[in-house]
Amino acid sequence: MNWFAYENAAAEKGYQTICGIDEAGRGPLAGPVFAAAVILPNNQMIDGLNDSKKLSEKKREELFDIIKETAVNYSVGFATEAEIDEINILQATFLAMKRAYDGLSVRPDLALVDGNRTPPLGVDTQTIIKGDALSANIAAASILAKVSRDRLMYEIDKIYPQYQFAKHKGYGTALHIKLLKEFGPCPVHRRTFLKKILGEGTHE
Repeated sequence: MNWFAYENAAAEKGYQTICGIDEAGRGPLAGPVFAAAVILPNNQMIDGLNDSKKLSEKKREELFDIIKETAVNYSVGFATEAEIDEINILQATFLAMKRAYDGLSVRPDLALVDGNRTPPLGVDTQTIIKGDALSANIAAASILAKVSRDRLMYEIDKIYPQYQFAKHKGYGTALHIKLLKEFGPCPVHRRTFLKKILGEGTHE
């Protein structure tokens, strides 16, 4: 497949600087939602690049450094669990994407965004369903976002070891739910995500 098909089609329409944007961590019960924005040199494929969900953690870590070295520019942003609770996960995801986009020092004239919802970036935007498996820039962004979030969750695991965040990264696994019921929520848990699990008394 041509990983730059969307980028090349946009270039034919006159767009010169194209970034890919993707998020990581919309679904977990704890921790921030991350997003990354990446501008790769056009048609310069990175060996092994793919949707972050299809790669092993080891491969994602390897590609993380290669992407940062190869990219014309990149930026990572996030929205906190408190912001997620305050404005909802969709708006918090958009906020993380906007922060990632705003962190770019090279200004794109088009953003390719994974999914079917358009974040308010202030630039021409094209959404692509399953874009992280179709666009090199989005795939690269998916890896930067995922690895950045995972690394933070390893640090959070050191602060709250009883929840074993290093194992599940905050996702609602059986282990995480068991520990959540045993110890109750900690400051990094998304209170609005816990209502069905712990009942209504999860807002402080």
